[in-house]
Amino acid sequence: MFDRSIKIAPSILAADFANFGAECRAIEAQGADWVHVDVMDGHFVPNLTFGPAMCAALRPHIRGVMDVHLMIAPVDPYLEAFAKAGADVISAHVEAGPHIHRTLQAIRALGKKAGIAINPGTPVEAVAELLDMVDMVCVMTVNPGFGGQSFIESQLPKIARLRAMIGDRPVHIEIDGGITVTTAPWAAKSGADVLVAGSAVFKGGSADNPAPYGANIRAIRAAAEAALG
Repeated sequence: MFDRSIKIAPSILAADFANFGAECRAIEAQGADWVHVDVMDGHFVPNLTFGPAMCAALRPHIRGVMDVHLMIAPVDPYLEAFAKAGADVISAHVEAGPHIHRTLQAIRALGKKAGIAINPGTPVEAVAELLDMVDMVCVMTVNPGFGGQSFIESQLPKIARLRAMIGDRPVHIEIDGGITVTTAPWAAKSGADVLVAGSAVFKGGSADNPAPYGANIRAIRAAAEAALG
């Protein structure tokens, strides 16, 4: 059953890199809906994070949805590896290669939910012909590559246009970048239902002291839901 209620997807890019398994267990116990894994290659984006082996290591520690965001190019040669590593949702960037239609077909053929991500400089019309092939569109509200950046407010009209384009299709809108208690309502009111938050979730807590994670998740969720009335 498709559910457009607000979902909070903490990005482990903001977690303790030496304690990822415990961090994943902690955020889920504190109310996270999805766990967002940012994969960066140092080529498509100016940072290097982790690959399929890390995702496979995380999988036993994640009971819910593992949301894998591939900021890599080329992307197609790695889809099978991330699928085998246990990703539930695999998102590729429309800007990462010339044949995004084929990429989405491949993700679906691997039995995974297919996501398409677009950078701040990419018009939403770039995904217009793909909406019947995807389970989610991820709108980047920062330029991808680093955590902790500020929300780009000019993306809000893009989110609203995307929501209108999706209509009654069972397609999630995910927002990635700069989500806080302040910006979550803007994203939700524009039509987003999956909110990726990094530092805004992990600030003030740790795997050994996870209560602040829960407080942060609840605050972001409440702010977003309040904006929806």
